[in-house]
Amino acid sequence: MIADHEQCYRAVSAREARFDGVFYTAVRTTGIYCRPSCPAMTPRRENVTFYATAAAAQDAGYRACRRCRPDTTPGSPDWNVRADVVGRAMRLIADGLVEREGVDGLAGRLGYSPRHLHRLLTQELGAGPLALARSNRARAARVLIETTALPMADVAFASGYASIRQFNDSVRQVYALTPTAMRGRRGGAPTGRVAVRLAVRKPFDAEGLLAFLAVRAVDGVERVDGRTYARTVRLPHGTGALALTLHDDHVRAELDLHDLRDTAVAVERSRRLLDLDADPVAVDEVLGTDPMLRPLVESLPGIRVPGQVDGFEVLARAIVGQQVSVAGARTVLGRLALDHGEPVQNDLAEAHGLTRLFVSPDALAAVDPYSLPMPGARGRALTGAAQAVVDGRLVLDAGADRAEARAALLALPGVGPWTADYVRMRALADPDVLLDTDLLVRRALARLGRTPAEAERWGPWRSYAAMHLWRATTEPTTRRKS
Repeated sequence: MIADHEQCYRAVSAREARFDGVFYTAVRTTGIYCRPSCPAMTPRRENVTFYATAAAAQDAGYRACRRCRPDTTPGSPDWNVRADVVGRAMRLIADGLVEREGVDGLAGRLGYSPRHLHRLLTQELGAGPLALARSNRARAARVLIETTALPMADVAFASGYASIRQFNDSVRQVYALTPTAMRGRRGGAPTGRVAVRLAVRKPFDAEGLLAFLAVRAVDGVERVDGRTYARTVRLPHGTGALALTLHDDHVRAELDLHDLRDTAVAVERSRRLLDLDADPVAVDEVLGTDPMLRPLVESLPGIRVPGQVDGFEVLARAIVGQQVSVAGARTVLGRLALDHGEPVQNDLAEAHGLTRLFVSPDALAAVDPYSLPMPGARGRALTGAAQAVVDGRLVLDAGADRAEARAALLALPGVGPWTADYVRMRALADPDVLLDTDLLVRRALARLGRTPAEAERWGPWRSYAAMHLWRATTEPTTRRKS
């Protein structure tokens, strides 16, 4: 349970959508839990309990509100910001690690015993790793029930359930509906594709995200067409394609996956790519306190830091782009994908002109660095980094320890502070990286009359400040309110 009852109750009374996903309101008299912005009548103060996670509310015996659908909220921004074991655990659970490797695998990745990890998560979040994974499993099941025409047995398997009975019991417990009744209310789409509406916290600088992704789009791997970003992806159980259409208040995600067990992972990585779980109000409040930065913040509210669907991909982009233009790096990366990327046969990918996966670390590690379309030193740096990922010396997934990853990056030949910090900012979602070794950032800082030391006051949101500085330097005449 969340201790600050009064602050949470004020947010519920005001129906503050900003706190959707940050906490959940459980009402003892109705037995349901809601998002803070639920439009229903505000419950009496003495009848509510607040939980940090939907899993904790479900474990306490509450079911999800059918009106506000609390399982469709953005995720808590805390799990992106926090670098401690709880934050890392939550990111790995959201990425489906418990489904693939069990609680033992999760604990091993974090360096704790399963019992100690369970105690840590339960003390802070009110639910252990299994309960948190079970909550995610129920949410994935709901998506497949409502957006596909798959037989229920296939939905159960794809969602990670061991049996039809477990699937039926779980859906009934969380949603107070049978799977059949849930599909009857919404109607499954007559296609194997999955379409999901991804919630965002407003304001949301969709145009800025699309512009960033468009100029870096690798031919054959990704493409921006209007307000839709499409790309191929490599997922735990196979390949797939995503088409993400960005609106000012939500993102429509269309997924075409080789294995529907990857649905929840694909949704989570899409959210991470677009930084959808950020709290733009908190970011803008802090950055706006600096009078020199305030005009940039006011001209572009809700700016996001583009993330990734694969950590190694960001590292490869950074190494290739160290000494060439963005356009030059894009050309080289397209060559790498064409020569060494795995071909993809996928209807959604084909519809967007996509034919290849981004080159994998395994493929690059086996390549002669001098055969790559780049100077030999950078070729050696790229293949060496790929080998470090293959060997496990470098971990760049959602649960990576950011400090350890940066140290491992700097230990690699040809990787300097700019590359390490760029990876930290984009691949590891560190919100507090200024990138003050970047030439454009340094120029923008000088123009504002700020030194990197003075910019420390922008913490813990210096990554977002860096995005503002980049935009101010590269697009000074196109900034406008989004």
